[in-house]
Amino acid sequence: MNTLSYGLLSLLSNSADSGYDLMRKIQPFWPAKHSQIYPLLAQLESGGYVQHTLVVQSDKPDKKVYSITPIGKEALRSWLTEPACEPNTRDELVLKLYCMEQGELADIRRLLETRVAYSQDKLAWLQAKLEVYSLQQPPPPLGTLLLMKKAEYHFESDLSWSEWALRQLVERQNQEEPNPR
Repeated sequence: MNTLSYGLLSLLSNSADSGYDLMRKIQPFWPAKHSQIYPLLAQLESGGYVQHTLVVQSDKPDKKVYSITPIGKEALRSWLTEPACEPNTRDELVLKLYCMEQGELADIRRLLETRVAYSQDKLAWLQAKLEVYSLQQPPPPLGTLLLMKKAEYHFESDLSWSEWALRQLVERQNQEEPNPR
């Protein structure tokens, strides 16, 4: 099985869900599309790792709600003992900054300003979510809190770096502008 398969089993270990809901829930951890999720769910089901129940809906097409089986739980427990792969970082902004001298500083500035705004928005959302979680009784699973905190640290770091990079760019722009006489 691939990592996405284990990711689906991970999500199903907490609650039964439809393929669509699984696709939405896995996005913060692993970018995946419908075209990947539904075939994997069929494979997991044919392997006995998950099963589905059909939910009849009158106003929409019927949907399959998947749940993890004992075989799926055992596979998940086994996977948890294996070392994790190295983190995979893919950030298009990094590539654009590497070759930024080929473009206009004003364009790069807009890219950095956009990243600052994005990081601020994500951070505000995460902090609000963590505040809600802190009040829940019983508290959410520890794994959920650990992941939310990791995301918070990530966006704090990205925001700090983006603001610093933007200041560096503005300083460079100011140095390159001709002095009016």
